[in-house]
Amino acid sequence: MRRIAVSVAASTMTLSLAACGALGVTGTGSEASPTKGNDITVGVLMPEKTNTRYEEFDYPIIQAKVSSLTANKGKTVYANGEADPDKQASQMQRMIDDQVDVILLDAVDSHSIAGTVQKAKDAGIPVIAYDRLAEGPIDAYVSFDNELVGEVQGRSIIDALGPRADTSDKIVMMNGSPTDPNAGQFKAGALSELEGKVTIAESFDTKGWSPEEAQSNMTQALNKIGKNNIAAVYSANDAMAGGIIKALEAAGLSELPPITGQDAELSAVQRIVAGEQYMSVYKPYAQEAEAAAEMAVAKIQGKDIKFDALASDKVDSPTDKNISAQLVPVVTLTKANIESTVVADGIYKVSDICTSDYEAACEEIGLK
Repeated sequence: MRRIAVSVAASTMTLSLAACGALGVTGTGSEASPTKGNDITVGVLMPEKTNTRYEEFDYPIIQAKVSSLTANKGKTVYANGEADPDKQASQMQRMIDDQVDVILLDAVDSHSIAGTVQKAKDAGIPVIAYDRLAEGPIDAYVSFDNELVGEVQGRSIIDALGPRADTSDKIVMMNGSPTDPNAGQFKAGALSELEGKVTIAESFDTKGWSPEEAQSNMTQALNKIGKNNIAAVYSANDAMAGGIIKALEAAGLSELPPITGQDAELSAVQRIVAGEQYMSVYKPYAQEAEAAAEMAVAKIQGKDIKFDALASDKVDSPTDKNISAQLVPVVTLTKANIESTVVADGIYKVSDICTSDYEAACEEIGLK
């Protein structure tokens, strides 16, 4: 995918999709002759349950937004592929057979799903790739700037190591699933910040983003490199960071090296508060999910001006060029900005984060 530069926001909800109003986009029927009214069905396909965000944030936000955009007449149907590409293909085929109006697809395997995307196209059902850029004739794509995510993670490692960072520092890279195109972009972004500054001693691609596999791989790296010779660990997401920390603690490390993450999962935010995980990447799911819902409704209702305003970026997939897209900015999440990001944006309450096990750590950083 061709990378589109997007600035990192200090706070996210100020970037609300309400900004579309500044473009003069009203979403009225005068934009084009609507192909459908409000009585529409949006199929939503998510990729797995290991990462809690899909079930806890993305889908509920999409569901609520579709309802609000259609005067409560539109509905969503949902399926989760549970990291099984064949299962997801069957789920998508069922939606095609049921003649949903539009499909939001977060692909388990971006390459293998291409044939089913073509089947949707042949059936006259638009497909909008969500979060991961699926191959095949998709109509649009909404996600985050994935290389920027990796850059933020890599830069955080260098910042954590400070002035002493040099090529003698050994880094372990725990990359995401090889079937997820985002994982390669995260990795490329991280390497652009790390290469030439530190030594990548071990690097793993983690099937299905499995925390258990990440834990096993980290144990392997510890045995090879030595527990006291690892300066930092690049973890592509929070779930794997949890497995990595288990491996480090099992090896007897009382002081953990800086560990990155992504997705701002509650357990990761708590680990950041406690000093076990150095950072995560906060991706404003509300903005991504609401954009996807707006694009889906605009597409099926024939509101071309609104659709084009929402998808003003362009990206390339291995099979198609100049795909209309919206790329949402991301935020580095550390101890310093928990309150101004995930708390301020209503993702978590302080009481969610500062449970009894974390009360003292929260107090220490002034999170009350």
